[in-house]
Amino acid sequence: MARTLYRTLPVVLAAAGALGACAADTAPLPPTQEVEVLTLRIMARPVVASDELPGRVVAFRTAEIRPQIGGILQRRLFEQGSTVRAGQVLFEISPAPFRADADMARATVQKATAAYDRARTQAERLKPLVAADAISRQSYDDAVAARNQAAAELAEARATLRRRQVDLGFARVTAPIAGRIGAANLTEGALATAGDATPLATVQQIDRVYVDVRQTAERYAALRAAGGAAGPVEIILASGATHPIRGRILFSGVAVDPATGDALVRVEVANPGERLLPGMFVRARLPRAPMPAGLTVPQQAVIRADDGAAQLAVVDSQDRVHLRRVQLGSMVGGRYLVLSGLRAGEVVIVEGQDRVQPNTPVKQIPWRDRGAG
Repeated sequence: MARTLYRTLPVVLAAAGALGACAADTAPLPPTQEVEVLTLRIMARPVVASDELPGRVVAFRTAEIRPQIGGILQRRLFEQGSTVRAGQVLFEISPAPFRADADMARATVQKATAAYDRARTQAERLKPLVAADAISRQSYDDAVAARNQAAAELAEARATLRRRQVDLGFARVTAPIAGRIGAANLTEGALATAGDATPLATVQQIDRVYVDVRQTAERYAALRAAGGAAGPVEIILASGATHPIRGRILFSGVAVDPATGDALVRVEVANPGERLLPGMFVRARLPRAPMPAGLTVPQQAVIRADDGAAQLAVVDSQDRVHLRRVQLGSMVGGRYLVLSGLRAGEVVIVEGQDRVQPNTPVKQIPWRDRGAG
């Protein structure tokens, strides 16, 4: 009897243990504790999105300084890299041969003047004689023809003199525009040749500059149709700093590349201090057509799914979290523009998404944009 009791005791104890475990499993779980998160109610507001595109700076005006006559350079009359004014003398070519040509042309004018005066006097002397039949008509006609020929030779000599004086003036090479001049390509003593492929120097006006950017033709056409092409354009320097003055889009000079379908858009911008230099690469923020009711969310509110899709943690009226995929647009004022997947008036979690799971309750604390303050 005692042996049978000892054999059944372990079985009874095991059954009691199993019943105790079942009772423990069926005990009610403690309520889930709410997690504090920072939330923001999304409201619709007017939004002007922009496209940030790369561009290259182009001088407002460029003038290549070329000699119009050939000769030896005697002097360079400017500092390389300095600012020059329109009409300022930059180079001086040896004027001696051109001055001699001008003197010779002036002497030819004097000689032609004397010949004309003699021929004119002769024609005037013979005129009353031919009227009195004292000389033949042929003699008078020859005198008139000689006078006219002398007048033509005088006009030719005067034109030659003017040309020689122009050549003498070309010995002083001047700046056609005001701007900053670059390096001189020839030094004193070098032979300057008219029509040479290499200019003596180059002057660029950069107090105003152009920024040439490429944008899809469809986007530019929509912007122009909406009247937004006249809006200001921000210029971002390579350092990340913003140019202090905004530019404006020019309608003129817009061309579409048939290979890429992009439009070359030219932006004119004032350049005080000459911070923008020709050839520099910058980025231009071209405005799009304005949206009267756009939705934007802070950057930190966006979380990425495993496949890279953008998601937002949306809090419903029961203070429970739901992940929702959204389609994002460009950045506007440091925020993402939401194109679809979100409605005005909904609440999203800005900070604390990593501490909550879907369908869990949260305690909302209003988020404040510290950067805006």
